[in-house]
Amino acid sequence: MLRRAGRRTNLGLLLLLVGSFATGWVAFATAGVVSARVASVAHGVLGLGLVVLTPWKVVVARRAPRLTPASLGLAAVVVVCLVAGVVEVLAGPDVRGGGLTPIQVHVGAAFVIVAFLVEHVSRHWRPRLLRVSDLGRRRLLRTAAFGAGAGVTFLAVDVVGRLSGTNAARASTGSHPIAPADIPATTWLLDRVPVLDGATHRVNVGGTPLSVDDLDRRGGPVSARLDCTTGWYADAVWTGVALSDLLPAQALDVARSVLVTSVTGYRRRFPLDALPRLFLATRVEGTLLATGTGAPVRLVAPGHRGFWWVKWVASVELSTVPAAAQSPFPLQ
Repeated sequence: MLRRAGRRTNLGLLLLLVGSFATGWVAFATAGVVSARVASVAHGVLGLGLVVLTPWKVVVARRAPRLTPASLGLAAVVVVCLVAGVVEVLAGPDVRGGGLTPIQVHVGAAFVIVAFLVEHVSRHWRPRLLRVSDLGRRRLLRTAAFGAGAGVTFLAVDVVGRLSGTNAARASTGSHPIAPADIPATTWLLDRVPVLDGATHRVNVGGTPLSVDDLDRRGGPVSARLDCTTGWYADAVWTGVALSDLLPAQALDVARSVLVTSVTGYRRRFPLDALPRLFLATRVEGTLLATGTGAPVRLVAPGHRGFWWVKWVASVELSTVPAAAQSPFPLQ
């Protein structure tokens, strides 16, 4: 059976790699119970498909007159990416190597794969990579059976992991639980952790400067899950005040979004209907925020992944620019 490895194997691997990259980003973006679970399962099934096709790809590689460093590099990075993904599922962010968590290695390797894959495909591309015969009934049935088998295997591994307690508490996004007191100081890409004086810091909300004490006095309990894309989540009670209670109602008539900006320049834009579910928080579990968790004021955005929870908030502005006009992921 392995002797038949060839063009279709390469096509299948290409589609699996592209699909894995796409579903990985969807899993990063979504926080809904159903949508996150669908995205994470699809990502896992596609990754398992890559593992299943590995023996066929080995046969294809052995037929090549020579293997270039780029081809070997692509294979090596794919292996690293897959192994890091498995470690993340089974062990979570507690396992570190060189200061990096498994999910950081997994995502970083995915970006390297894109560069290698572009070079690899451009060098080996042949016309009519997809042929009419590939869409025949028999081929489609085999593909469906392959997908179903990968899906059943993935779900079986997941069930075994949950029953054994290895990943019993994982969220639908795949994140592992931590205590609120253990929330780490995480930043997005090149952002930095500033040190601010809570006594003098002011948050400009719709043109009105508010002190940390003002916000703290007005704040009430907000139960929310902070689900970070680095592979952990924390269920906590935050002390915060809703943006809908802080922004002038008359200004909402002409606005199309609300822009929350950090002192670092990091920012996220939200639709106006989200205002009642967005909070400026000063405490977590009754304790004032620490520097790493966003002190003196951070955004709490239930139902959004962690990169939406802007830390070290400097301003909240109403804007005529629609929320959809921003990049799906921060570029800073």
